[in-house]
Amino acid sequence: MRDHVRERHERAIGFVRTHGSLHIADLAALLDVSRVTARRDAEILASEGRLGRVHGSVVWPGTGRPAPASARAARQAGEGTVVGMVVPTMHYSFSEIVQGARSVLAMRGARLVLALSDYFADEDRNQIRRLVASGVHGLLVTPSWEDGALGPGEADPVLEAPVPTVLVERWTRTGSPVDALDRVRSDSAYGAGSAVHHLASLGHRNIAHALQNSPHAQQLKEGFETALATLGLPAAAPRSDPRTPASESHRYDLTLEYLRAAVREHGVTAALVHTDTDAVVLLPRLQALGIRVPEDLALVVYDDEVSGLSELALTAVAPPRRAVGAAAAGLLLDRLDGRAAAGKAEPAPRQHIDLLPQLRVRDSCGAARVHM
Repeated sequence: MRDHVRERHERAIGFVRTHGSLHIADLAALLDVSRVTARRDAEILASEGRLGRVHGSVVWPGTGRPAPASARAARQAGEGTVVGMVVPTMHYSFSEIVQGARSVLAMRGARLVLALSDYFADEDRNQIRRLVASGVHGLLVTPSWEDGALGPGEADPVLEAPVPTVLVERWTRTGSPVDALDRVRSDSAYGAGSAVHHLASLGHRNIAHALQNSPHAQQLKEGFETALATLGLPAAAPRSDPRTPASESHRYDLTLEYLRAAVREHGVTAALVHTDTDAVVLLPRLQALGIRVPEDLALVVYDDEVSGLSELALTAVAPPRRAVGAAAAGLLLDRLDGRAAAGKAEPAPRQHIDLLPQLRVRDSCGAARVHM
């Protein structure tokens, strides 16, 4: 077996040992390979008895539960600071956040131990407790809060952690006990506002938004509406069907109908769509209805994962995901260094850091045509 394949297999075993089980898609993201390659690796390792396989996932042999995490062993081996990181998944830009954190930790001689909660609130508590029991020095945590902000009863898992903790890409309402923690996030409200200001600068007065339910939706909506009010523009066209989509396909259908009605019945000429992957799906459907982009409807999307790869390149608000992970890791290491410093009179003030998204202008908003 080639050396690089053998090395990748050892990395795969290490990831599964840490997490207990991983979806093939998450293993592929951690290894930075295709799902086909990750699936093939999992099958080879399962055939050798080194890992177990269940439908769609790879598990630690035997019970499928995690082997003892290696953070304590790393500490005993003198590997330096060990940081635990809990994220819901390795999809939806989290791979970039993790990579940003890992790069800073490695540069400063620290080690990252990753855990996934799969958007289950109980798993937040389980993974935090497991990482703390394994001996991590500090935590980077993205809790499974449905709307991105703390809900009733959701504070305990984070507050119970006895080690320094930094919230990543989450926020809390003023007055919450979790508000006293260090925090790093991308400023979604600013990003939405920058999209509105850009569209208004192109002459659009009637602007809609199509936001999916997500941890960033409330902040996007607030930034969008504040920008409209600041510019003296009318409120966005109302959605006629407030139901929660039953499926991803249903969500596309509802969004398509909303945008069709917004253009045809309410005179909307521009829209902010979250996410860019949604926009890539919706674009040909809009065109099939005779709604031309950007001639009839100028589009700006939030997130920039695939925007530049669309047949019509999409103008995008790009959250600085990698920078968020890097800033969170740096903030946590600074906090840990401060605790270790001898004779320090008092701890440094806690920090809430908001990083601003960047607007990347392409074809879908019509700016190129306006400026020619």
